[in-house]
Amino acid sequence: MQEIGPGQRALRTPRSAGLAGVVFALLLAAAIVLVRLGIPEGADAVTAHGFTDSAQRRALRTALALVPFAGIFFLWFIGVIRAHVGAGEDKFLATVFLGSGLVFTATLFGAAAAASAVLVLAHPAGVSPPPATWDFGRHLAYTLMTEYAMRMAAVFVSSLSVIGHRLGVLPRRLTVLGFLTAVTLLFVSSNVPWAELAFPAWSLLLSVHILMAGRREGPRPAVAG
Repeated sequence: MQEIGPGQRALRTPRSAGLAGVVFALLLAAAIVLVRLGIPEGADAVTAHGFTDSAQRRALRTALALVPFAGIFFLWFIGVIRAHVGAGEDKFLATVFLGSGLVFTATLFGAAAAASAVLVLAHPAGVSPPPATWDFGRHLAYTLMTEYAMRMAAVFVSSLSVIGHRLGVLPRRLTVLGFLTAVTLLFVSSNVPWAELAFPAWSLLLSVHILMAGRREGPRPAVAG
């Protein structure tokens, strides 16, 4: 072990993870809300009469602009969490944790691309897109988001909860909440509108806990192996 010189500074991993998680949670929640408002769901939405409204198009454009940044902060969140856990993590759970996070990010981007295709179908002249084409793009966007992305999020939440419990870095109530969130994302999100907000809500609570725990620990001497 060697001490880091005065000109160098060690990365405050817990605080970095907390900040990245907070930003990710807020961006993802905002994107989900705007997509829900911008692309209506249900029988009445199939005709696409409401999508020629400029407010809906603006909401969807804003959501699509937020998704890439949400993905960036989520990857940062994954990276600093893994760096904080370090050599003490279970290799199997660590692989599941990392893999589910990467697949979630890719699927989230796919859902955003599908929503972008729906936006392109709304012609600038205000003419509604063909109902069959509209319904396909809308259904694809929601399927990717609520069924595939959220199920990968469930795997991510459950694996991180198990890791945190085994290493003793997460309190019992947050671990239990993680498992309840995973169950919600696995079995409820595809059938109950807005249930996918459970993931950013859990991410926000976890990030706030990390920030508070890092503040209670106080500054530590910077060392490098």
